[in-house]
Amino acid sequence: MVTIAEEWLNSCSGCEIAILNIGDVLVDLLPQLEFVHIPVLIDKKYYGQTGENKELDIPEAVVGIVSGGVRNSEHLEVLKKMRERCQILIALGTCATDGGIPALGNMYSLQEIKDFMYRESPTTVPGPDPDYKTYHIPEAFETVTALDEHVKVDIKLPGCPPHPDWITAAVLALLDGKTELNLPERSVCDTCPTIRKSKKSAGDLKRILECPEFDPEKPVDDMRCLLEQGFMCLGPVTRAGCSGMTGTAPRCIATRVPCRGCYGPVKDGALPIVDYVGALSTVGYDPRKMVDRRGFLCRFSGAHSVLKKIG
Repeated sequence: MVTIAEEWLNSCSGCEIAILNIGDVLVDLLPQLEFVHIPVLIDKKYYGQTGENKELDIPEAVVGIVSGGVRNSEHLEVLKKMRERCQILIALGTCATDGGIPALGNMYSLQEIKDFMYRESPTTVPGPDPDYKTYHIPEAFETVTALDEHVKVDIKLPGCPPHPDWITAAVLALLDGKTELNLPERSVCDTCPTIRKSKKSAGDLKRILECPEFDPEKPVDDMRCLLEQGFMCLGPVTRAGCSGMTGTAPRCIATRVPCRGCYGPVKDGALPIVDYVGALSTVGYDPRKMVDRRGFLCRFSGAHSVLKKIG
C-alpha cells in the first residue's frame, strides 16, 4: 500500500482531471493506493476540520503530488509542508514544472497586474488594492515560480495537462520501488508525421486565425508541416509526449492545429525563445516578424526567470 497526498496551488484542476482520466487502470491500482490528502476530491482542512489547529498540517505520505506553481505565500507554505511530509515529491503539469500559463504574468510587475485587476479593467469598478492583513489574504509574490525553485522535486511530469499514460507510468514505477521516470528528450517535431518539403517558405508568420491547407478526407500524415505553411507551430522547441505512449500524432497536430508548447522545453534548462530562432531560419522566416514573441514562445515556460518585466 502506497500512501499519496495531492495538492493544487496556482492551477486550474486540469491535472487532477488527468489523474481521473487514467480510467480503468486507476481502478485496478486503487487497492494498492491510499489517498490521505487530496483537496480537489476530499474535504480536508489545513487547520483541522473545525479549525482547532494553530499550524497548517498535511498527513504524512510516501508520495506527494503537487500541481500548479507558486504565486503567493499560501502556495509556498503548502508546498514546503508537502515536501516535509512526503518522501517523494512529483511536480504534476507544466505549471508545476515550468510556471505554465500563469507565469505569463511575469512580463509585468505585480503592481501593474493589481492596477489592471482593481482599477483599469473595463468591467471593474475602481477600488483600492486589498489589505492582505485585514482580510487575511495570502500575500502575492512579484513573480510566478516553479516548484523546483523552492524545494527538491523528485519527478517532473510536464503537460497541460500531462497525458494519463505518463501519470500511470509514474505510479507503476513507484509501486515497483523506482523513483525515476524517463520522459522523452525529443521534440514534438521528432514524433510529428506531417510532410516536410525541401522548398523553403516565404512570407509572414501567421497565428491560427485561418485554416491550414489539408485534405480532411486524408490522414494527418498527408498534411504539409504547419510551420512550413507559415503557422507558428512550437513543435521544434517542445518536449514530445503529449500523445502519451500511443505512438499517434501529437495531440494538436492530430486536430490540424499548431503545437502550442504545453509540454514545455525539450530538456531542462532549454530556452524556447532562443532555440526557435534557428527553427524559423531553416524554413526562411524572420523571427523579428513574430507577433508577441516573448509571450508566445514562453507561453508555458515563464518560470526560472525566463520571463521578466522589461524596463
